Amino acid sequence: MANGYGAQIVHPTHSTNLAEILERVLDKGIVIAGDICISLADVELLKIKIRLLIASVDKAKEMGIDWWEHDPALSSRAAMPQKRNGRRARRPLAEAPAV
Repeated sequence: MANGYGAQIVHPTHSTNLAEILERVLDKGIVIAGDICISLADVELLKIKIRLLIASVDKAKEMGIDWWEHDPALSSRAAMPQKRNGRRARRPLAEAPAV
């Protein structure tokens, strides 16, 4: 395409769409980390550490993260705790050592 001066206008031929960006982020994973600290007169009142990992399920499993498979609220394959008298059963306590 030529303009009035004989030069051509060049448009970039490669553009990255949202799907490509999302595929790249899920394939590689991304970590967002931040800390919030509330202090008054140099006394720390509240400290919040935020860590966010965005990755595909396959990438997370590759990194050793699979907590959703063991959470009964998120997985039907996770073992639901037994209920007794309308309450969840407590885990058995470790046996006390013999004296």
